Amino acid sequence: MDPATSPLLTDLYQLNMMQAYLEGGKTDTAVFEFFFRALPARRGFLVAAGLETALDFLEQLRFSAAEIAWLERSGRFGRPLLDYLAGFRFTGDVHAMAEGTAFFAHEPILRVTAPLPQAQLVETRLINILHFQSLIAAKAARMVLAAPGKLLVDFGLRRAHGAEAGLMAARASYIAGFAGTATMLAQQKFGIPVYGTMAHSFIQAHDDEAEAFARFARSRPENLVLLIDTYDTEAAARKVVALAPRLAREGIAIRGVRLDSGDLVALSKSVRRILDEGGLRETTVFASGGLDEDSLMAMAAAGAPIDGYGIGTSLATSSDVPALDCAYKLQEYAGIARRKRSAGKATWPGRKQVWRRYDADGRIEGDTLSLESESHPGEPLLRPVMRAGRRVPPRPGLDECRAHAARELRRLPPSLRALSPGATCSVIVADALVRLAAEADRRQAGH
Repeated sequence: MDPATSPLLTDLYQLNMMQAYLEGGKTDTAVFEFFFRALPARRGFLVAAGLETALDFLEQLRFSAAEIAWLERSGRFGRPLLDYLAGFRFTGDVHAMAEGTAFFAHEPILRVTAPLPQAQLVETRLINILHFQSLIAAKAARMVLAAPGKLLVDFGLRRAHGAEAGLMAARASYIAGFAGTATMLAQQKFGIPVYGTMAHSFIQAHDDEAEAFARFARSRPENLVLLIDTYDTEAAARKVVALAPRLAREGIAIRGVRLDSGDLVALSKSVRRILDEGGLRETTVFASGGLDEDSLMAMAAAGAPIDGYGIGTSLATSSDVPALDCAYKLQEYAGIARRKRSAGKATWPGRKQVWRRYDADGRIEGDTLSLESESHPGEPLLRPVMRAGRRVPPRPGLDECRAHAARELRRLPPSLRALSPGATCSVIVADALVRLAAEADRRQAGH
């Protein structure tokens, strides 16, 4: 059983509610929306990611005979629910923002319209998919903005919180603008370019560092990058310079060297000087080791001659902001707008649309959150992506999502592009939506 595709990858209360819905005849059309309630100071914007993964989940959602039998043996559920699940297929509609879209608090990035039991069942996994990938895409986008023109590579699998998290981090960071990943499965599954050099263990397994470089070069001559900080970084750089002519006679070029520890600013400058003086001006300097967007900006400000970075833990775990307050909430049932009013967690009712306005320079000026039935100045961001349980063609490729994200980052206002703490974008709530919320409150008070 693949946990990522099993319908049992959900919360017990979803099945509890489904049984009660079926017993009570609550099977009319429901509308749920997924959104983020608030953004912390270090996240002035987020980047929508995970939509294609979510649509795959909805299209493929099935209960196997073994899973139905296990549920029956648990003794928790009655025959009506078990029979319903045995023939379960998602038949609803989905509207969503395109992957790679920049968005802000309270804006739905996905809306599900389906019979209530169906829309309820998919809540847990949709939140799981969309929260994580959007979180990582936003973190990666910050690094892309912090290091313009640099080669950024995902090194995060080994520190990710599980196998799927590592794989999805590779996908989300590629959408946001990373050049590729070290994770092989991400290339096999998504076609993401893979990058890799060597570990310190390879150097340590040899008695002589120069011999280790030469053996690795002859074994892996394409896109050769040598790790030079195992012992003495500057001494290793000189060994690379001495080795380069011998390898060149064999048709092997040293494409780059990697630094993984120490004072990366000082070392990159001294290594760059050694390489240049040795005639290796085309050999790049690549750095890794505990990096995040703050260190990328600091190294740029210090003039570090580093051409690319491998980013691991801080990317795959979004270590400074590892989780965000998001929700998948019922906004309409049986044609009637519904609203949650809990303190600090009140929702805007009804089916909604987000309209994006741009200034004269094409930068994002602000958004309007409105009812779906309204029209406002700007570009509507929520579009139909699934009807009756099937995707609405065409299905965008990952490179198309990546190109869209690049356009979105270019359109961010200067304060967001500069990653200024506390900066965000104005989101206006339309008057009709405010009136609908008041109407929903009156209706609820009347009951």
